[in-house]
Amino acid sequence: MSTKSIHDTQHITYESLLEGNKKFVANSLKLDPEYFDKLANGQNPPVLWIGCADSRVPANQITGTQPGEVFVHRNIANMVIHTDMNMLSVLDYAVNVLKVRHVVVTGHYGCGGVLAAMTNKEFGLIDNWLRHIKDVYRLHADELDAIEDQQKRADRLVELNVIENVYNLCKTTIVQNAWANGQELGVHGWVYSIKTGIITDLKVSARDNGNMEDVFRFQS
Repeated sequence: MSTKSIHDTQHITYESLLEGNKKFVANSLKLDPEYFDKLANGQNPPVLWIGCADSRVPANQITGTQPGEVFVHRNIANMVIHTDMNMLSVLDYAVNVLKVRHVVVTGHYGCGGVLAAMTNKEFGLIDNWLRHIKDVYRLHADELDAIEDQQKRADRLVELNVIENVYNLCKTTIVQNAWANGQELGVHGWVYSIKTGIITDLKVSARDNGNMEDVFRFQS
């Protein structure tokens, strides 16, 4: 793919999307005549990816995986909010039906949601969503306010936002019940760099609720 095709979106039209689908089908069948038959037989992905809706952060492409290998949920700034029934429904299905072995929260540097949350501007309906990121800032205000460089402060908030949302995942009954039942399930936090294409593991993985504050720990 050329640099021009990455940055120039003027060629993309409603019709071109449908034409692109035809090319996708033709190319896939050329590589494997049974490609779609295999996909139609069902899915057994080992990973649930909770990522940002940003169009530059596609889960399969940046991890080198194929359709059927990663179950994906995306929203603004890769948030795990305990009242979000959409996210919780995806998580429940992934853990209890698909039996994924890993749930990964993946943020990215330069995230528009994080940058917006760092301002005092009013954006509209999304302000209610950004409040959760502002809460992450509040929890880590001493560390963040000590970072003078605005870009570095934003990058650190991206990381802290991922870390807090990994914790939020661990606090759910869905994840804790899976652990209590002996299910193999790891929860992880990553940050992707759009500038380099590299994923950084934030080393906050959890496989049980042993290190969780008592008030969040459920007992069966």
